[in-house]
Amino acid sequence: MSFQTADLYDDNIGKVEVCLPLFKSYGKKSKFSGKIYTIKCHEDNTLVGDTLRSVNGKGKVLVIDGGGSLRGALIGDKIASAAIKNEWEGVIVYGCIRDSTDINQMQIGIRALNTNPTKTVKRNTGIINETVNFANVTFRPGDYVYVDEDGILVSPTPLV
Repeated sequence: MSFQTADLYDDNIGKVEVCLPLFKSYGKKSKFSGKIYTIKCHEDNTLVGDTLRSVNGKGKVLVIDGGGSLRGALIGDKIASAAIKNEWEGVIVYGCIRDSTDINQMQIGIRALNTNPTKTVKRNTGIINETVNFANVTFRPGDYVYVDEDGILVSPTPLV
């Protein structure tokens, strides 16, 4: 996969949305892209774990709207391992992760607001594949997201 978000932006001004630079990079993959698949959940990672363990993610990026909560982690090393096993291209978390030292040794790309060692509660709440909005961007299931060292772009059509 060869792209630079800066070049994609320059070639598609007015056609793409750009996330505010809020996210930190985790995992060994600094660049990833794919069709958007969303989960909206608040301090409950049940659907995140279930999705990354059971859905084949080939060509997809999981976008998790955790409401920006910093009170608990929505992804840890076990869930990240499941994402790798099920071929997810990457994950964007509007919230926290944990086990960052282990995740940073894994062949996965994750963007998250921060880390927190706290687990979330398991209430089995949330919504799958609905439009979510955070970081000044609207993430629509089926649209495309491009992530590299410079940032995160969203497009309604494939750019590469």
